[in-house]
Amino acid sequence: MGMKVTSVKQYFETLGERFVKDAAKGVNAIFQFELAGDGGGTFAVKVDGEAMEITEGGHPSPGVTLKMKCDDFIKMSNGDLKGQMAFLTGKLKVSGNIPLAMKMQSIFPPAG
Repeated sequence: MGMKVTSVKQYFETLGERFVKDAAKGVNAIFQFELAGDGGGTFAVKVDGEAMEITEGGHPSPGVTLKMKCDDFIKMSNGDLKGQMAFLTGKLKVSGNIPLAMKMQSIFPPAG
């Protein structure tokens, strides 16, 4: 698999390498990440079929919004924290299209 990520910036810089085009077929959505803490920020990832595009800053109408602390997000990105566990323990807050959010793990699999 890919390298583990050490920062939010690195996660988004290397996201294109982890993007699974097959899993994204037929998906047309904006995934918004609102990451709190040092090195965080708001990032919108637009998936349009087999293409993806990342913009820094918010999008007015994302399909799915994920809110997390940066350090938890990095753990989740590296597979050290399971998305489901993060959600159940309140470390991950998801709003919008939940089935789409669940599909994210196959579109953007964890590093490591």
